[in-house]
Amino acid sequence: MTETHLILTIRCRDTVGIVAAIASALAESHAFIVESSHYGDAETGLFFMRTVFRPTGSMAKTLDDFRAVLRPVAVRFDMTLALHAADQKMKVLLAVSRHGHCLNHLLHQWHSGELPIDIVGVVSNHEEMRRLVDWYGLPYHYLPMAGEKAAQEARFRMAIAMSGAELTVLARYMQILSDDLCRYLEGRCINIHHGFLPSFKGAKPYHQAYSRGVKVVGATAHYVTSDLDEGPIIEQETQRVSHSLDADAFVRNGKDIENVVLSRAVRWHAEHRVMLNGARTVVFQ
Repeated sequence: MTETHLILTIRCRDTVGIVAAIASALAESHAFIVESSHYGDAETGLFFMRTVFRPTGSMAKTLDDFRAVLRPVAVRFDMTLALHAADQKMKVLLAVSRHGHCLNHLLHQWHSGELPIDIVGVVSNHEEMRRLVDWYGLPYHYLPMAGEKAAQEARFRMAIAMSGAELTVLARYMQILSDDLCRYLEGRCINIHHGFLPSFKGAKPYHQAYSRGVKVVGATAHYVTSDLDEGPIIEQETQRVSHSLDADAFVRNGKDIENVVLSRAVRWHAEHRVMLNGARTVVFQ
């Protein structure tokens, strides 16, 4: 812990002196600030900040040390404050149905050490992805939708709890989560929607886009809420399409976009770069 970088995130009402107070508290503890970003939202009156620093000298060293150092500042400004070790990988549980491209992309990036996460298992309501997941040596939780949805979601929730997952990623998991499960996962569940929200919500968004003659298709990674496809957006990307393409070509072209968008969103969340701002997000890239 003595040489690792630490990540500080704060959220509070915007006012004068916040940045100075944080910087002074860290300087007094001989902490070296590596990078820092902040944003004051004039509309909501909220202030957001992400600071990466490393301990130096013989003073504060551990997360608990710095929590104690920063506590007076947090109380003074009524902050929501969090500290994380940058080298502590976030535990992530993936969920998928029958479309495996996003799952395969995330597994490959994780296995290659390109994502700062620790994948702890995969949940699916189908068996098709078991062979792929087994190859990576990960637990595969087969949770078919036969019977009561509440019972299936209870097993899903148990898989999250037993694995210690800090983030659940719906990598083309084609089931609508109940309001109860959405509340349980608030702020820690990311979905990839194969459409450029807020347009073309719900089922078959590429086919909806095709029928409207769009000139770009896209994908959206967002936090899951009880309102279908309306959670706070983390990342989006688009690609131009031609009038000569049919709906199936839209689907094929869109898969690459989905992979990139979801991977970015997972990375940014795992690096504590994303902060909720009501129905929107602040993303420190």
